[in-house]
Amino acid sequence: MTGTYDLAVVGAGPAGVAGALSACLAGLDVVLIDGATSPGGQYFRGFGAPNRATPGSARFARQWETLTARAAVLLGHRVWAVEHTGDGFAVRCLEGDREERPRTVTARALLFATGAHDRPLPFPGWDLPGVLTAGGAQALLKGDLVVAGRRIVVAGTGPFLLPVATGLARAGADVRGVYEANGRLGLARHPLLTAGRAAEALGYGLGLARHRIPYLGRHAVIEAHGHDALTHVTVARLDAGWRPLATRTVECDTLAYGYGFVPQIELPVQLGCLTRQGTDGAPVVAVDAGMRASVPGVYAAGETTGVGGAPLAEAEGRLAGRAAAADLGRHVPPLPALSRRAARLSAFAAALARAYPVRQGWQDWLRDDTLVCRCEEVPLSAVREAVSLGARDARAVKLLARPGMGWCQGRMCGHVVAALVGDDPEPPRRPIAQPVRLGDLANASPQAPEPPGGPR
Repeated sequence: MTGTYDLAVVGAGPAGVAGALSACLAGLDVVLIDGATSPGGQYFRGFGAPNRATPGSARFARQWETLTARAAVLLGHRVWAVEHTGDGFAVRCLEGDREERPRTVTARALLFATGAHDRPLPFPGWDLPGVLTAGGAQALLKGDLVVAGRRIVVAGTGPFLLPVATGLARAGADVRGVYEANGRLGLARHPLLTAGRAAEALGYGLGLARHRIPYLGRHAVIEAHGHDALTHVTVARLDAGWRPLATRTVECDTLAYGYGFVPQIELPVQLGCLTRQGTDGAPVVAVDAGMRASVPGVYAAGETTGVGGAPLAEAEGRLAGRAAAADLGRHVPPLPALSRRAARLSAFAAALARAYPVRQGWQDWLRDDTLVCRCEEVPLSAVREAVSLGARDARAVKLLARPGMGWCQGRMCGHVVAALVGDDPEPPRRPIAQPVRLGDLANASPQAPEPPGGPR
């Protein structure tokens, strides 16, 4: 062994675990890296006994058990950069919690399965304590068994709102309502695509009925109220373009909301991988049928190539792992059924994105003093002033008004600023993907040696 793996997989969710396992079974030496201290990603977070109700969790647990017997696993390793090394790649990590230690992993090929994060939209009061993303509420429940609040409103768009609401209700929360900004039956025109999900949808419907949770389409939370904490929200009935028609208030101490997801593609963009515009407009990594990115030796799977859910992520991960093994000289027999399954699931994901779009009417919910960037406390009026001074894209607005220069580096507000100026969201160009100490950055070298405990 030279200390270099055949394949390094970044991300221990459905795509990463499936990809790593497929590559192992094909004979590659594989290392799986994830910043969390437990596997599963967002979907299978805490996939053990407390969350067995998550569809597919038992299957994921079996995959994880098989993988850990065959591959090196580095949990609790935050990847902050990736680099070419001439004959492969260097993955820069920070290992540990409070006293992080730098670590470099080298590999001949890379598979990115880094998932996605919530897409929030701003509205008056969204910075109040008690307002959080739907993904954040689910992460608290699945990862830490913590219910985000007692009286909860769930709002936004997309079927992800349903498992969030039913999960919170099962945990004892009083869910005051689920408010879907689009229609409730967005996929009714695609019965063939939705046939495989009918049982899952029925389960969520029964859960809402059991807990007497109202589910209203063409409704959205357009304002949150309170002084030191959330006390109530304004719910509006919307027209087809999301412009408010009539309003009422709902008392609550927590709002869990989300408008889809944004793929995390900072690392593949660092390497120069080409991107394309996804179905919902967000930039995603461009790949071929084998999940190969434009940079030789780099693969991407799961939400990095377009948000599509856990089943599609697993199928893409398997395709990527098998393609990496074949490209590195292993004999990998074709599996046309796997490609057909991935294509079918991808078509469903595209139909889902078209059925639950983010419509421009949300901009009518804003006031001049509404914060657009919470990190830098940039209000809408500052963005409009930047536009009046000549800014014609999100980058120019950022330079003039500072949205996107704070802690999250535009992850939460980048797409919002782009929409406000009529610009397409740009791929994130961040040479450092995670916070890193200056000392660790200064000591990083392009070909740092592999620490002890390399590949098995």
